Amino acid sequence: MDDALLLALPGLEEIVIETPDGVRTLRRSRHGAYTHVDDSARGLTRWRTVSVHGPVEPGLLIDRPVEERLRPHWSVTWAVPVDAEGAPRFPRTAAVVHAPTPTDEPLGVPALLIASLPLDTTRRHPAPGPLTDYLVQRAADAYAELLAGWQPVSTTTIDLVPGPLGKGELDGALRGAILERLPRIAFLEPAAPREPSAEPDQWASWETPGDGGPGRTTTALRPVEAEVVEGVGAQTVRVLAEVLPCLLPAGLERRAELRSLGVARVPLTEAIDRLAGLEREPEWWRRLYDSLAGVDPDRLSGLPVPLAGDPDAPEQEKPRTTIGPRQVLLPLPDALTGPVLGRLSRLGLKVAHPGAAHPLLEKLGALPATPRAVLTTPQVRAAVAGSMDAGEVWDEDALDGDELAETVLTLVRDAELAPGDEPWLGALALPDEDGEPAPAGELVLPASPFAEIMREGELALCDQELADRWGEQPLTACGVLATFALVRATDVVLDPDDLEPRDSDFAEPDDAGLLDAVDVWCEDVLDQLPDTPVPPVATELVAVRDLDLVDDDAWPQALAMLARPPLRDALTQPVRVLLPDGTTRSVRPYTAWWLRDHPVLDGRRPAGLRAAGGDPRLAGLYDSVDATGFDDAQVLRALGVRTSVDALLDEPGGAAELLGRLADEERPVAPVQLHSLYTALAGLDPEQVTLADELRAVVDDEVRVVDAADAVIADAPDLLPLTAGLPLLPVAPARAAELAEILQVRRLGETVEAEVTSEGEEHRVPDPVRALLGAGTPHTYVEHEELRAGGVELDWRRTPDGVVHAATLEGVAAGLAWAAGQWPRRFEVAALLEDPSRTEELARDRWFD
Repeated sequence: MDDALLLALPGLEEIVIETPDGVRTLRRSRHGAYTHVDDSARGLTRWRTVSVHGPVEPGLLIDRPVEERLRPHWSVTWAVPVDAEGAPRFPRTAAVVHAPTPTDEPLGVPALLIASLPLDTTRRHPAPGPLTDYLVQRAADAYAELLAGWQPVSTTTIDLVPGPLGKGELDGALRGAILERLPRIAFLEPAAPREPSAEPDQWASWETPGDGGPGRTTTALRPVEAEVVEGVGAQTVRVLAEVLPCLLPAGLERRAELRSLGVARVPLTEAIDRLAGLEREPEWWRRLYDSLAGVDPDRLSGLPVPLAGDPDAPEQEKPRTTIGPRQVLLPLPDALTGPVLGRLSRLGLKVAHPGAAHPLLEKLGALPATPRAVLTTPQVRAAVAGSMDAGEVWDEDALDGDELAETVLTLVRDAELAPGDEPWLGALALPDEDGEPAPAGELVLPASPFAEIMREGELALCDQELADRWGEQPLTACGVLATFALVRATDVVLDPDDLEPRDSDFAEPDDAGLLDAVDVWCEDVLDQLPDTPVPPVATELVAVRDLDLVDDDAWPQALAMLARPPLRDALTQPVRVLLPDGTTRSVRPYTAWWLRDHPVLDGRRPAGLRAAGGDPRLAGLYDSVDATGFDDAQVLRALGVRTSVDALLDEPGGAAELLGRLADEERPVAPVQLHSLYTALAGLDPEQVTLADELRAVVDDEVRVVDAADAVIADAPDLLPLTAGLPLLPVAPARAAELAEILQVRRLGETVEAEVTSEGEEHRVPDPVRALLGAGTPHTYVEHEELRAGGVELDWRRTPDGVVHAATLEGVAAGLAWAAGQWPRRFEVAALLEDPSRTEELARDRWFD
């Protein structure tokens, strides 16, 4: 005995069952749409029921027994147990059809069916026939009515949708008939509460009959109109449901019941596509982005983004949107003000509305609207490039010159740009001292260092009021000159005929034209490089512009400015040139090249000067200039001022310059100075030195310019008495062979033949002398009364076979010292030969060598 009997017999209100174990009572009561069955043994059960009945047409009873034809009416009752909240539960009774008592016919529909079905002779199964078929349709209508009136509407109502596969013939027919009706029945809970629709076929609303209390209006959705978004969370669905009212709650996309009902499945990308052109408050968009934070970015490429508008424009209820976050700028807190954002939108920039800005947009390709990111957008660059023509544009939305300057200067200031960071800003139109627009790169900041050194009238000054308002940083970053400006270029083709202002070479089209005589510099560079069929390329060119605008009297201040970073590198760092064969060369930078040949240092060209108090070996060869107060040797060398012989020879062409000045008779050179210069030259690579036609030499103790073919390297001191009238090149003995190779001149030892013709007596070299001179000392020497060689009387001679001949004590000392490679010790050897007792004294003195 269970609840089904009381549900099947509506006229029966109570059943009392007396057993030996006690009394069991079942009572039924009606509460609106609910029937309560209170079982003393099982407790209270709430049932949601629907009952329908009606007469049976005679034609349906033709093959039925007489007793059925005498009762020509039918009835169907559906009952679903519910909990205290009204949500359905699966019935505790056996899942079989009741007709009206239980049969053996299985029922897979999640409800109790009590129907006046005709039974077969066993009374255990419904009899097939037209009456059963008719009642199946009426039962399906009743089940649809049950769900149509179900309250409260919730996702649990989906549990009442039967699956497509039946447990028997009758169950399958019932399922099929029910599933035909349910897609057009409004019983599904929407993702977000909605107001009842004016269209009766789309939404249905009821006054929920409670257990006695007042009801509430709930709106349900028909499956044929419903949609479920795949692969998103509940928060996303709730936000989307505010604009897509037919969405079902999240988490239902895998329910088989929805497939049976034909509920449409919407991919997230399609749902996002439907948002195109949607007008909503920025806060709504931000909630949507927040809900999509964990979704695969590939599914969100078409996500609309609300854009910031112009605060000065007529008030708009909703911001306009753009499709896709790419190329959209995200405003940062306190980075861009409202007026700036408004002007940027008038320039065609896509700037997200501040109220909708979200980290998800940056993940999807939006760019943080840092001042520099905004500044370097194509729209701003195009506006700056055309700012000189801004007054000729008849577009109401276009910015005028003042608005554009205000916007760009604000961005430059907030980005904290330095001069030269964005060279294209030099095209920005700014008012000059007369109020006329001029490119920023052609204006000078009033009272700036550059204004003080510039020749009067060369460039216009910036408007004083503008300078006072903005200050130096934003104006100079836009190209207004407060000091020298740099021109930067990469991969510059070194062709004088083709070195034109081009976008591929220079940062801005006019930059090359600001370098005075840059084509001449290019020709000089090519002269230093091997001839190639393809022009070489300067990998990077950094040069100081406007050098030709400096006043002649202001060069001390100008040079002080050029000696400080970042201008200093343009003066001191060589330019790296890539040759077609892949090798590289370093050449003099343009800035240093220009300054060398202009009277910028004490009214004279730096290339012909040497620093006063510098290397004395350059005295007489270069005019002296006082460089006190300007002691940067590297800058002086870059200018061409000679600071030392070593620095001169390190430069390309330095050796040729030194030899050229030595060949100038007007420039005095002392023998000692000449000896030092030739010794320095001897340390070079022969390939670095161009052979000279004339050389400075010592002729009979007088320094003269001689033909290089007549010059001889003075490498043998014993032959000097034989060199009367012979041009000698003095050099350190260790460097004699190297200098001869470099200059391609003869050596004295190989030129003069001086065979010893006198007789002498061989002597052993004293041990103290051998100890002094070391292992290379000869064991013996030949003493002559009168030493003659080459027809001349000599003090000493060392013959090619290594024998030392001498006629005097000093000659012996000199010969032995020269043979042992200890020429500076010849006087010490003479002292030992003269007085051997001084051996210990001289040995102690050598402690301090």
